[in-house]
Amino acid sequence: MFGSATLTAKERQFYQIKIYHLKTKAQETLVDNYLEKTYLPALHHAGIKQAGVFKPVTADTAEIRIYVLIPFQSLEQFANLDKTLQADKSFQTNGKDYTDAAWNNIPYTRIESILLQAFPGMPVLEAPALKAPKNERVYELRSYESPSEKYHVNKVKMFNTGDEIGIFRNLNFNAVFYASVISGPRMPNLMYMTTFNNKEDRDEHWKAFSADPKWKTLSAMEEYSHNVSKSEILFLRPTDYSDL
Repeated sequence: MFGSATLTAKERQFYQIKIYHLKTKAQETLVDNYLEKTYLPALHHAGIKQAGVFKPVTADTAEIRIYVLIPFQSLEQFANLDKTLQADKSFQTNGKDYTDAAWNNIPYTRIESILLQAFPGMPVLEAPALKAPKNERVYELRSYESPSEKYHVNKVKMFNTGDEIGIFRNLNFNAVFYASVISGPRMPNLMYMTTFNNKEDRDEHWKAFSADPKWKTLSAMEEYSHNVSKSEILFLRPTDYSDL
C-alpha cells in the first residue's frame, strides 16, 4: 500500500490542501461529520496517519471554509487516493448523508484544491509540539507569491540554502510544513504553516524573528531582494478531530 511506504532522506512529501467552501451551518455540520467519521478514518486506513482539519480563527461573513491538509508519500499515492478510498468498505457504508446528497441539497458550494511539494529543508510533515488545547491554538498559514518563476525559485532557495527554515526552527516556530505550490490558483507561490499556543505566543515569536541577527543578515542580502510580490496570512484553528 502506498501509504505505508517509507521515505528516504532525499525524498520529499507532497501535500494537498482541500478547501471546502460552504454557505450554511447545516453544510458545515454535515462536512464536519463526514470528515471526522468517514474521511479521516479512511485516510488512516490508507496509511495516511496525520491529516489536519482547520477553520479560520475569525469567521468570514460571506462564507464558511474548512481546510484539510493531507500528506502523500508520492504523486502516485495522491493520484490513486480516490480509488483507494472506494475500495474501503467502511468508507462506502459511512457518510452517506454526504456522499449521496441530492443535487439540490449539496454539502458544499465548491472544493478548492492546492497541490504542493515539500522543501528539501523540511521534506516531511511534522506534527506541532504544543501544550495548549486545540481550541486555543493559532496555526498560521502563509502564502508568498513571487513576481515570476525565477523569483519563486530564488525565494525557495532563501528558505533552504539561505536557511530561513533554520531560523524558524531555532526560534521554535513549530512548523508543520514548508512547500512549493505545484498546482494552484496563485502560482508561482510557496506556502508554509507555523503553529503557536495562542495569539500572544504567535506575536512573541514573530517579534523575536524580526529581531533575530541571522534574519536581519539574510533579509538584507541583495541576491534575495524582490522575490515576494504578495503575501497572504491566514490564522487557523484545528478542529477537535484533527490529527494535527
